[in-house]
Amino acid sequence: MLDDVDLRLLRHYQHDATLGPADLADLAGLTVATCARRLDKLQAAGVIRANRAVINWRALGYEVEVSLRITLDKTQPRAFDDFLDAARNVPDVVEIQTFLGRVDLRLSVIARDMAHYQHIYRSAILTLPHIADIEALMHVARIKSDEVLPL
Repeated sequence: MLDDVDLRLLRHYQHDATLGPADLADLAGLTVATCARRLDKLQAAGVIRANRAVINWRALGYEVEVSLRITLDKTQPRAFDDFLDAARNVPDVVEIQTFLGRVDLRLSVIARDMAHYQHIYRSAILTLPHIADIEALMHVARIKSDEVLPL
């Protein structure tokens, strides 16, 4: 169970994971040693999953994002496993989500332009196994994309 100190530490840490131990400890009202111990404990418990760089893929020339809603042929016993194994290997697929309901999966695909997307779609997406239906949604704007929790 997380206590108020853990929550306070996480609140500051999630806003800027690049803070040094002394700065983070100061913001959270902890000693540096206590801050380090608590961070280690939160990482070991799986509360803090990773520290990573978030790269703006548009700055690297990727201008198109498409969300593909995919329904699989569920008469095939390995439909999900086979599809996921293959989809993980498509480098332009940046996110895979599974759902319960009419739509089984959602893939987020990025491309440099529409010609590049068309190539990815024809050569990599349509060759994925056990697809029964695909609906493509062209991304227009990202209104909110926040991994910060209301702690």
